[in-house]
Amino acid sequence: MTYAGLQIAPPFGPRPRHMTVGVKIGGVMVGGGAPIVVQSMTNTDTADIDGTVAQVAQLARAGSEIVRITVDRDEAAAAVPHIRDRLMLRGIDVPLVGDFHYIGHKLLADHPACAEALAKYRINPGNVGFRDKKDKQFSAIVEMAIEHDKAVRIGANWGSLDQELLTYLMDENARAGSPLDARAVMREAMVQSALLSAARAEEIGLRRNQIVLSAKVSAVQDLITIYRMMAARSEYAIHLGLTEAGMGSKGIVSSSAALGILLQEGIGDTIRYSLTPEPGGDRTLEVKASQELLQTMGFRTFVPLVAACPGCGRTTSTVFQELARDIQDWISTSMPEWKSRYPGVEGLNVAVMGCIVNGPGESKHADIGISLPGTGEQPAAPVFIDGKKSVTLRGPTIAADFKTMVADYIEKRFGSL
Repeated sequence: MTYAGLQIAPPFGPRPRHMTVGVKIGGVMVGGGAPIVVQSMTNTDTADIDGTVAQVAQLARAGSEIVRITVDRDEAAAAVPHIRDRLMLRGIDVPLVGDFHYIGHKLLADHPACAEALAKYRINPGNVGFRDKKDKQFSAIVEMAIEHDKAVRIGANWGSLDQELLTYLMDENARAGSPLDARAVMREAMVQSALLSAARAEEIGLRRNQIVLSAKVSAVQDLITIYRMMAARSEYAIHLGLTEAGMGSKGIVSSSAALGILLQEGIGDTIRYSLTPEPGGDRTLEVKASQELLQTMGFRTFVPLVAACPGCGRTTSTVFQELARDIQDWISTSMPEWKSRYPGVEGLNVAVMGCIVNGPGESKHADIGISLPGTGEQPAAPVFIDGKKSVTLRGPTIAADFKTMVADYIEKRFGSL
């Protein structure tokens, strides 16, 4: 296509999803073309039943579709079935994943109720066992998964990479005519650790539709390269996550950069933001970040979107900022009720703009939008509904009046479905 003598590229979008084998985790399907799943992890002591139940419930209410819990000792393993049962009494049927390291084989054998209560076991090939014990202990966990018909995530991790495999590959590389740099060898070791472990699990008897793979590192470019390699060499369901992403904006930005590129390339069936919370901070931030990434990229819809301008010298009034915040907060707190009352409301688009430059145009693109008066503009705020100007609001109650109009729009559009 050409325009004014220029070659215009055709429309582009995400590549087709990398087709993987679907894995059932509790009542949630991962891979096999299913929607990309959001998951998270608790940071409570799993032996603290009340605290863990409260945090799992909080994460599930925020939208986490799978929640992972640490199972590191007997007290934690013994608590798992009680946690599952208490969640069920609250009406929360979120699948629980047991995170096992070092002694998972023993904990599952000693606590069969834990093995039954979990929907998936997470194994790290780098620390499931060492030397002659490694295969025996890995096999024991896989056999428990087969016995209880559970899914398994085989999750290699940069910080606990299989040292025997890495040493072998380093030695082989050193003998090569054109050796690779050490980082490239480590990437290959990550991929092989996951793939060889998955192949071994299948040899033992685990079905391919019970296996999810991950290979998590903390550097963005390494993560992208490793997952591209793994996707090209397998059809297992894939979990994406940048491990040890960090705190605050750094963790969100780095995770979004890595996961966004891979998802755009069709790689990834389930994701997690591994964010470090502020002391006493909100653990659900990692769930919200995952949802916002998927919704922003157009893969899933979770909550109505609120478009708001960033503000500039034309918008010295804080009215549009306050209204955008109020609308966003109102939507977030209302969504649990709205999901049952207003099917499809998560697809709503609202615009709150601060002046006439882009305000009217952006508001027309939204389902309902308002263009508030900027510095020096007449104290009038046109409201657009479904692309057409509906009314002009004036006076000190502009914000409250617009909020009422949004509520009325939701009721009329979604209330009769």
